[in-house]
Parts: sequence; structure tokens; C-alpha cells
Amino acid sequence: MIVEKTQLDGVLKIKLDAFEDHRGWYVETYNEQKYHEAGIDIKFVEDDISVTRKNCLKGVHGDQNTWKLISCLHGSFYLAVVNNDPTHEQYRQWQGFTLSDRNNLQILVPAKFGNGHIAFTEYSIYNYKQSSYYNPKGQFTIIWSDPEYNIWWPTKSPPFRKETKLENLSINYLI
Repeated sequence: MIVEKTQLDGVLKIKLDAFEDHRGWYVETYNEQKYHEAGIDIKFVEDDISVTRKNCLKGVHGDQNTWKLISCLHGSFYLAVVNNDPTHEQYRQWQGFTLSDRNNLQILVPAKFGNGHIAFTEYSIYNYKQSSYYNPKGQFTIIWSDPEYNIWWPTKSPPFRKETKLENLSINYLI
């Protein structure tokens, strides 16, 4: 595992070790002891998965308390991470990352930062560990096109989200 600082204070990029052979590949996505040895002493209490359709942009959100460890389990997506702490010198600064099921990257997002993503593949499966339990009342959101943040997205006009059911979604990892 390789842990790197990013342009944003507190945001880390983690390159996971993978084992691959003719049968497929294996990646350990979290090992508390290894993360602690790398200086990441965050206790995670909740795991969540979001399935996103191609070109769908899920907007920037976060809260004041929660750290997130974000991974891509299937497909690929562009992730925007935004500093939303008005007391920090990097307030409103952002950085983008591409995560995929093959590049074995994770992004550690601190509390007071927001994150949003857009899927590049037919479906992407976005996994995140959280350091606190989800509290919808404590969430902040940032409009994807807010000129105060000027976030670059790999699209000019993402489709608006509408309620749909993901019927017949089948993902086979090993064939």
C-alpha cells in the first residue's frame, strides 16, 4: 500500500496492492492494522455502496464530522473532492481523481470536505467507509456548477437525476 498526500490538506490518495494471475485479481480494500501503520488512525463505523449509471453526476455533499474512504468496486468514475471549511486557507479548492476497478486507488476525504462523482462506465459501484453514522440533517450540498467553486467536470451538462430502479443489474467478476 502506498499513501500519498494530494494538493488538498488532509486528502490522501492510497494505492492498494493487488495480486493478479490467470484466474483474476485480489485486492484487500481495508486492513485496520495496515492503515494505522500508515498513519491513518480513523475508526470507520459504516460502509455504503452507491451504484451509478453512466454519465450520471451525483452532486457534492459532506458534513462537518465524517471522514470517508472511497473506492471503486466496479467500472470507473471521476471523483471531485472539495474543501468546504470556511476557516481553512484552501476553502473552496477542489481536486479531481479517476477511480476504477483496475487502478486500485482509494481517496481519503476528511470531515468538512465534500465529494461528488460522475460515472464513466455503464454502471459504476462506488464504495465508501464512513467514520460516523449517516445523518441527513447534518449534510451540506454544493451545486455541481457553482461558480464560487468552479469545479471541473468531464461533462458540460450531466443528466438530471430521476428516480429509476436498477433492474436486472448483474455483475460477474470471475468468468
